[in-house]
Amino acid sequence: MSPLRIVSVHNHYLMAGGEDQVFESEARLLRERGHEVTQIEEQTSYPDSVTKKIGMAADCVWSRRWNREFRALLQKSRPDIVHVHNFFPRFSPSIYYACRRENVPVVQTLHNYRLLCAGAELYRDGKVCEECLDHSVLRGIRYGCYQGSKLGTAVVTLMTAVHRSLRTWNNMVDCYIALTEFSRQKMISGGLPPERIRVKPNFVLPDPGPKSAVGDYALFVGRLVNSKGIVAMLEAWKQLPNVPLHIVGDGPCREQIETALKSGPIPAVTYRGRLPRAETLAAMKNARFLIFPSEWYEGFPVTIAESFACALPVVCTRLGAMQEIVGDGVTGLHFQVGDVEDFRRKVEWAWNHPLEMEAMGRRARQEFEKKYTAERNLAMLEEAYEFALASRGKRFQVNVPEDVTV
Repeated sequence: MSPLRIVSVHNHYLMAGGEDQVFESEARLLRERGHEVTQIEEQTSYPDSVTKKIGMAADCVWSRRWNREFRALLQKSRPDIVHVHNFFPRFSPSIYYACRRENVPVVQTLHNYRLLCAGAELYRDGKVCEECLDHSVLRGIRYGCYQGSKLGTAVVTLMTAVHRSLRTWNNMVDCYIALTEFSRQKMISGGLPPERIRVKPNFVLPDPGPKSAVGDYALFVGRLVNSKGIVAMLEAWKQLPNVPLHIVGDGPCREQIETALKSGPIPAVTYRGRLPRAETLAAMKNARFLIFPSEWYEGFPVTIAESFACALPVVCTRLGAMQEIVGDGVTGLHFQVGDVEDFRRKVEWAWNHPLEMEAMGRRARQEFEKKYTAERNLAMLEEAYEFALASRGKRFQVNVPEDVTV
């Protein structure tokens, strides 16, 4: 593929996660292969006054500033492709309309379920929830699915509803990238055009190489939030005094973990806090298996891709993306979400069968080499760009508003 000029767009969250890593890794990969990449970034922050909150709410639906600035940027740099990772909340979908006016194709990676769910995870009260998918996005307001706020959820729901009405999701994006086939099917159920959704998983750059030791502990790596199954993990480890567990990460559940370790009977757990990526990969290479007890569908956990690269098998919930990525008895083990006893049994078996787990780790590494290398990912990414470029030339004309008043 001839070198392209690419504008890559991402709104960072308050707490860094896999999306941020993918945004940086893809830009690095594309540059290494000769493409020109301009990264446009925003940082989520919470306004400190009522006036600012109202302004941010309006911008979430349609940012006049970013519609104007993005169009000027496109006129100046004349890119071949705009690749959006996350437009919420600062950029807003108004940047798609700037792209259409300047006739620049748009690729959108679907890192989560924001277009279907105000909370972005299809998760509520400790379990999967598809009410907004089955009925209406208005259901989320009833439960305050966005950060526990009914007002905040109403704003996100307004954004979704307005752009469904404008057919933004159908008309303004030339190619969607879903991270798994599971995610693709959910997005199709939510109304996105199936012919424009390609599946491209996340990847690991650079390749850390496989581990060489059996490993001295089980390992959890990730954001410490309820949807990651932190409570179930702690409950299971109360009954696993002989299985060392190291926890790497940070987040709202950190205090809960620290309190549990001080007062509860969980002697085998060590909390290591948030580590730099190099130290996290080193922790993977010294572990026997990864614990991934997430209770929501997930997009494509970079942590699992990194584990496979390190030849580290994964013990995970039998749910969504995890079930698709991790082969039960092949590259790891599944347990039933919400079943602490099943969780405990699978961990205990994994710990007591190191040779079997080591074989699963070797197969995980083979899976990485087949599907999740930078080289394989670049080919899939360039195919998505080629599809978007070809699609834009054939697409029908739609009315593009100069601006929207919210």
